[in-house]
Amino acid sequence: MQAVIASGGKQYIVKAGDIVELELLGDAKKFEFDALMTFDGDNISIGTPLVDKIKVHAELIEEVKGEKIKIMKFKAKKRVKRLTGHRQKYTQLKITKITKIT
Repeated sequence: MQAVIASGGKQYIVKAGDIVELELLGDAKKFEFDALMTFDGDNISIGTPLVDKIKVHAELIEEVKGEKIKIMKFKAKKRVKRLTGHRQKYTQLKITKITKIT
C-alpha cells in the first residue's frame, strides 16, 4: 500500500520501508501523518481532504544538511558584489507502516 502525505506545504508519495527527507521537524522520535490519498493496485482512496482512518507512521533516522547553494548579488557599474551561501536542514525519516484504524 502506498500513501500521499503532506508536510511543510509539500506532498510526498510513501510506502512502508521508504526513507524520506522532509523539512526540519520537531525533536520527537516518532511521527504520525494523515493520508491525503492511498492506493494499492486498483484500489484508490481519495480523501476530502483526508482519507478516513488511515495513518502513516514514521521514525526519526537523523537530521541532515542539504547541498550548499551559493547566492551572488552583483550591481553593474558600481563594483559591488556579495557572495553568500546556504545549507538547508532536513529531517530524514523512515516510514515504518501504514495502518488502517478501525
